[in-house]
Amino acid sequence: MSKKIKAVVTDYIEEDLKWEAEALAKAGVEFESFQLKFQPEEEVAAKLADADVVVVNMVKMTASLLEKLPKCKLLIRHGIGYDNVDVPACTRLEIQFAYQPDYCMEDVAEHAIALIFALARKVPQSRKTLEKAAASGQWDFSQLLPFYRMDGRTVGIVGMGRIGSRVYRKIRHFGFKFLAHDPYLSEKRKAEFTDVKFVDKKTVFSESDYVTLHTPLNDETRRMVNLETLGWMKATSVLVNTARGPLVDAEALAEVLKKGGIAGAAIDVFDVEPPPLSHPLFGVESCILTPHVGWASFEAGWEIRKSIVNDILLFQAGKAARNVINKETIKT
Repeated sequence: MSKKIKAVVTDYIEEDLKWEAEALAKAGVEFESFQLKFQPEEEVAAKLADADVVVVNMVKMTASLLEKLPKCKLLIRHGIGYDNVDVPACTRLEIQFAYQPDYCMEDVAEHAIALIFALARKVPQSRKTLEKAAASGQWDFSQLLPFYRMDGRTVGIVGMGRIGSRVYRKIRHFGFKFLAHDPYLSEKRKAEFTDVKFVDKKTVFSESDYVTLHTPLNDETRRMVNLETLGWMKATSVLVNTARGPLVDAEALAEVLKKGGIAGAAIDVFDVEPPPLSHPLFGVESCILTPHVGWASFEAGWEIRKSIVNDILLFQAGKAARNVINKETIKT
């Protein structure tokens, strides 16, 4: 017989969580949801005090907050990245921490590819050229040229995990060459990508025409794109980031773009979200900015909702969630 548990959501991006409430009620799970993203820690702790399971989107789950949750035994992150969660604290407090690494892999890969093509074909700038031509009655492509044919050019993938590998598989037949940098990928896994050359970090930045980032955020990858790495890139190359904002030093990128050090960039993720109007990349014409929508699709939205409810029901049945980071907390 399943045990009686309570699940609480700290904050969410869906219009409502009626579906979750109904699905969990059928299983006998008590359920509450709040919007606590900008609330003081004490208020968040009070709302979560009697929760066995906590589902978090963007609330910072710090050690001090986690210590105020005596009943919590499972924390679920609504998403792939989890830099807002103190995982060591979860482990110390014997809280199982699970995330959802596979719900939007196709969507983020597709968004990265869309941005690569938009940069290569200068799609945003083309609209301005068209409007000027419509006003003057004659074509003037001087602000757009030159274009470079994509066929035969090199895509550099930094991080060949779930999403980076999908970028490769989706565009492998477009005539590109491929470089990749991923020091944690096993030799067995590397062997699966027969037409990808695995290289060091400097090589992937310096020899690629399109560099796309697909790494987690940690102490090793934070600000991996900086004045030094941007300096390795060719003046005709572009950078795409659909992974995590702090991977890129935005001020350094803005400086390099303005000086023509690289041809362009496309950024979907930011240190602070939404970014303030003072963000250094606003107003840089060679930089495409999108509002952290790489994850977004109708299908992905339902996949993650179902996956989280499934994790809660697994916990209720005395089993581990599907993707637990701190596996040492799993009771066997």
